Amino acid sequence: MTYLLLFLAVAIGYVMALLLKAKKTKSLPIFLAFSGAFLLAVTIFELLPEVYQNPSKEIGVYVIGGILLQIFLEFFSQGAEHGHVHEHNPAKSFPWLLFVSLSIHALLEGFPISDDNNLLIGVMVHKIPIALILSLFFIKANYKKTTTISFLFLFALMTPLGNWLSEHLIFTQDQELKITAVTIGVFLHVSTTILFESSKNHKFNVSKMSAVVIAILIAYFM
Repeated sequence: MTYLLLFLAVAIGYVMALLLKAKKTKSLPIFLAFSGAFLLAVTIFELLPEVYQNPSKEIGVYVIGGILLQIFLEFFSQGAEHGHVHEHNPAKSFPWLLFVSLSIHALLEGFPISDDNNLLIGVMVHKIPIALILSLFFIKANYKKTTTISFLFLFALMTPLGNWLSEHLIFTQDQELKITAVTIGVFLHVSTTILFESSKNHKFNVSKMSAVVIAILIAYFM
């Protein structure tokens, strides 16, 4: 069921893009702000306490490593993980750099998901608007439908694959903590970037602030 839900999150984003492609998506920044706040809250409330049960500076190194990894990946994805996709492929061939960078990000998302945390919901809330934005990008950039569907299908498989690997490969507890710490760094960078970019020109926005507060409260009381 976990694998199916993670896959469906991308499918839902694609269907939403098909429905919204001819409409203005003014509410999308609010949805993004909600998803960023929710992912950040789940990371802080659930994942951070898990890796810091036995505090050590080494865990902090892996968290920082995750932040740096995400910064590196964004040189190739152009920030698609937090809602920014730029046209850089005029030939409309399969965007391999974008795919590989997003796939690494999505693969890591799947590793810490378990029955003991609410990260599944957090990742789904994060993936739906990202899949929506990716789909709108492919549609508006006039990519072939086969290219768009192939990209999204393969992208949708990555997080379930990461979760499958975490369950079926033999990891020591120390290795699991390190991978989770790297993923925390990725989540911290992506979620805070979403929140930072959702405040256009650093102006206070009641709707976005309300979405952020609601997301944090939901994550806390789950």
